[in-house]
Amino acid sequence: MKIAEIKEMTTNDLVERVEAEVANYSQMVLNHSISPLDNPAQIKQLRRTIARMKTELRQRELNNK
Repeated sequence: MKIAEIKEMTTNDLVERVEAEVANYSQMVLNHSISPLDNPAQIKQLRRTIARMKTELRQRELNNK
């Protein structure tokens, strides 16, 4: 997910999406530990996407104060 797409999302949508992606990440890591994924780089990509979304949420929080 690109930064521009993240910035267009509303705060509530972003919070819901972060929760869903964190759950997806946890499941992906668990599955990878049991049997290797076809593309383990997906884990890294998902982790970075979560970080981008959390960064945007934090920026919005600081701008509202």
